[in-house]
Amino acid sequence: MVAVDGPSGTGKSTAARRLAGSLGAAYLDTGAMYRAVTLAVLRAGREPTDQEAVAEVARRCRVEMRTDPQHPGVTLDGVDVASEIRGAAVTEAVSAVSAVAEVREIMVAQQRRLITVATTPVGGIVVEGRDVGTVVSPEAGLKVYLTASSEARACRRSAQDAAAGRESDPRRVRADVTRRDSLDSNRGIAPLRMAEDAVLVDTTELDLEQVLRRLHDLVAQRGLLACSERSR
Repeated sequence: MVAVDGPSGTGKSTAARRLAGSLGAAYLDTGAMYRAVTLAVLRAGREPTDQEAVAEVARRCRVEMRTDPQHPGVTLDGVDVASEIRGAAVTEAVSAVSAVAEVREIMVAQQRRLITVATTPVGGIVVEGRDVGTVVSPEAGLKVYLTASSEARACRRSAQDAAAGRESDPRRVRADVTRRDSLDSNRGIAPLRMAEDAVLVDTTELDLEQVLRRLHDLVAQRGLLACSERSR
């Protein structure tokens, strides 16, 4: 298993998915799971800061993930919400929702089940998020922490929004990146941090292909390529 953690805008989603595809491994975007719960909270008309109400929604809603890196996705109560969870309303509320202890308990349990399915009896999975290497799967064979300057991350997020047809204001995006960094790093439950045994990869000056080469090198160094080959 490869755990890829880091703040938003570092390119971890694209890099992790592409890495999984090239290795013939499964792929799991844990952030999408928290976004789906956040969407459920907003649809239910609950305040993201109301922890009891958020926990109730999390217990009731059904989040399912597709782990094929060629066709990843997330459904909420049986409906595909892959596009909707990337909207501004969810982005603004997701840090508050994901800080609720019961939400994290529910999601982490589900994430661990998906990892077990993907790696039993022999297989592989690339999992990306913010606490994969520290909380979800501290025993991962390789832990990578992707980072980049706030300027670079804001530019990437703006480009992603524009490419997806979403309204993109660079100043707003940069402010949101800074806000989420603070909230995710300072929450009491599973804060965003680099695992002690993770490899730090700064992507500020790297393009996607360079990041992928670095990740492939790390996978090879840990002897994980053989496991990936057996999973095909």
